[in-house]
Amino acid sequence: MLTANPEPLAPFLDAVLLGDGEELLPIFIDNIRAGINLPRAQRLHALAKIPGIYIPALYMPQYDSEGNLKSVDPITPDIPAKVSKQTWRNSNLACSTVITPDAAWPEIYMLEVARGCPELCRFCLASYSNLPFRAASLQDALIPAVERGLAVTKRLGLLGASVTQHPQFNELLCWLDKDHFDGTHVSISSVRASTVTPELGRILAKRGSKSLTIAIESGSDRIRRLVNKKLEPEEIVAAAHYARDAGLSRLKIYGMVGLPTEEESDIEATAELLLRLKKNVKGLHLTLSVSTFVPKAHTPFQWQGVRPEAEKRLKILAKYLKPKGISLRAESYGWSLIQALLARSDRRLAPVIATVRGSQESLGGWKRAYRAVRSGEIGTGPDLLPLPPAWEKLVHEDWPTTSVLPWLHITGHFGLEILAEQRLRALEL
Repeated sequence: MLTANPEPLAPFLDAVLLGDGEELLPIFIDNIRAGINLPRAQRLHALAKIPGIYIPALYMPQYDSEGNLKSVDPITPDIPAKVSKQTWRNSNLACSTVITPDAAWPEIYMLEVARGCPELCRFCLASYSNLPFRAASLQDALIPAVERGLAVTKRLGLLGASVTQHPQFNELLCWLDKDHFDGTHVSISSVRASTVTPELGRILAKRGSKSLTIAIESGSDRIRRLVNKKLEPEEIVAAAHYARDAGLSRLKIYGMVGLPTEEESDIEATAELLLRLKKNVKGLHLTLSVSTFVPKAHTPFQWQGVRPEAEKRLKILAKYLKPKGISLRAESYGWSLIQALLARSDRRLAPVIATVRGSQESLGGWKRAYRAVRSGEIGTGPDLLPLPPAWEKLVHEDWPTTSVLPWLHITGHFGLEILAEQRLRALEL
């Protein structure tokens, strides 16, 4: 979330690089080297003129008499009023440069097949912040990269928010199906359920995978339409059948609670869909990994708050699913509140972050620190910023689309008008 809304951490950072790093990072390093003998303030000033580099100290938030944010403005006229993210458009995407048994995924060569997602689910930061959807060239990038990686390890991980929507993904699958890759283990990140085929399941099973991961967000047709998840129940059921019939033993499903306008009947629809899969696709172990909706900057749902009902609805899912042998991995509701705090705040959160660092990182610790700052017990920094808004307003309240957002000086792919139109279209459902 840092590059979507860097403001809560702004007082701690000299520079924030926004967007893709392939070109931006070398430019940043070259400029640091070129100005190494210059005064610090002059070096930061020069960096601020480079597209994609945000220097927080050169921007100042303005507040009205009631402590509401009015704007975040550059302190000198030669600094851009808005900072734009940088986008890498080359056909070569990221891959592992270090392979080690000590990694989170040990001894796996990670290869980014595609960047971004064309589906634009209305809650999804990964989709809205990584536009446009870009696919690595099969012949010029993917095949050479796989060959380099498999010279070091026999474990290959294919990454991307929407891997199977690569326009040449079927050709990549066919190439990995060759006898040359016998003994190679291939794993794949979450795939779109409607793109799961018998061939995908067969090749993953042949290459050592035991599981498949899909994201459905909700078992409710209405909620999937609301978030722009273009997915039918039959496609979800078909994906489960294809996985089981191919020899895969586990299906992991991503879901969400607390989405705007969600009702308990929508949660029951999710449980009913999982129970239907359990009954009709025997021999496939099901896991529902569920999180609470958290608003993200630069998405249509950035104005929505975290719904308190979400905590109860996580428990409803557990009540329905666990007795039937369906695994439920629920992200902590408390951690979702902390995420929302970080996602929606401005620089006035910095003293809270400093207070909780290392000793009070529970939800209770965050709330105590927030109360201390709100009461004036802990100062808001050398600039004597106003006190932050009430916890309820910041975390749970739905904001009007006329609100001045802390990240308005960071440009997204879409303007506010388009995002607000998408939000309205969703809520009208």
